[in-house]
Amino acid sequence: MKISLVTETYPPEVNGVAMTLEHLVHGLVARGHSMEVVRPRQGKGDVAAQSAGMSEFLSIGLPLPGYSGLHFGIIRAGKLVKHWREHRPDLVHVATEGPLGWAAIRAAKKLGIATVSSFHTNFHSYGQHYGYGMLIRTALSWLRYIHNSTRLTFAPSPDVVQTLEKEGFRNMRLLGRGVDTELFDPSRRSEELRKSWGAGPETPVAVYVGRLAGEKNLPVAVQAFKTMRSKIPELRFVLVGDGPSRATLEKENPEFHFAGMRRGEDLATHYASADLFIFASVTETFGNVVTEAMASGLPALAYDYAAPAKYIVNGESGRLAAYGDTEAFIAAAGIMAQEQAHWAEMGRNARKTAEGISWDAVIDGYAEDIRKVLNA
Repeated sequence: MKISLVTETYPPEVNGVAMTLEHLVHGLVARGHSMEVVRPRQGKGDVAAQSAGMSEFLSIGLPLPGYSGLHFGIIRAGKLVKHWREHRPDLVHVATEGPLGWAAIRAAKKLGIATVSSFHTNFHSYGQHYGYGMLIRTALSWLRYIHNSTRLTFAPSPDVVQTLEKEGFRNMRLLGRGVDTELFDPSRRSEELRKSWGAGPETPVAVYVGRLAGEKNLPVAVQAFKTMRSKIPELRFVLVGDGPSRATLEKENPEFHFAGMRRGEDLATHYASADLFIFASVTETFGNVVTEAMASGLPALAYDYAAPAKYIVNGESGRLAAYGDTEAFIAAAGIMAQEQAHWAEMGRNARKTAEGISWDAVIDGYAEDIRKVLNA
């Protein structure tokens, strides 16, 4: 098959969606399929990549307002029509719902090319954090229109599938996410890195990995940490990532260690060098960071939905709190603190679970769903 993947985020941008799409592209190429990535130009020096089985086609890229480091794409549908007439794919997969994705849907429809889409980010639920809460229903209507204009919509977890079906999204399919257990591995633990955090071999360290922004519910994560620290005074908190909330967090919590954006093996070392993962976000469609933490041998404190609900066994590989219940999350943090002697065992259980979360199964399932679309 020749598939054209249209997305407004892709590496070297760092986020769960970009990483997921990169795994999908590389996995399909490894299986003998031909992949094209249509994406925005990410900077002046950005050029289209070309490699065996994979090519890129770039549109104009503009910064995404309120979401630094990400871009959205601008392109005329006619330009895509011309491009796909010359390099016709068997299928177009629209992975993001911005102007680039909408142009791709119109171009594919004009050419009679089968189109599918995927739902990765709850942008409609971010409104309360970015000042457009009143427009949430309008945003949801637009998302529903976009996705129902394609033959299938993939979503990363069963609860997202069910939620979208209730909102009138049609032809939903599950497209889960795997985890790279070779990259994210407890063996990457670094005492040298821990020293830079002010932590000795026995000093407990909690870590958060992700964007430092309103939609990640960081005040609750901070409150949970402080609840744990009241029981474990030597506990330290490391935050990996960047975003608009960083300056305020640093000012209010000078004792925290802010590691900034990390990638690849450096990121994996930051995970493995901690002892506990705290994640209070309530806006995830999946939560890749949770499975990355588990693969790194960390027990996680999280809300009971998306990836945590699927993979964390409460009390055995982490602690779960009822979705959106702040009091329950803080109470779970207190229990987690009392279980410090069991963190290592819980981390081993988490690692064992992560070893069974395969990208191969995810990619094979996707390829089979696509074949059904093309044969329909």
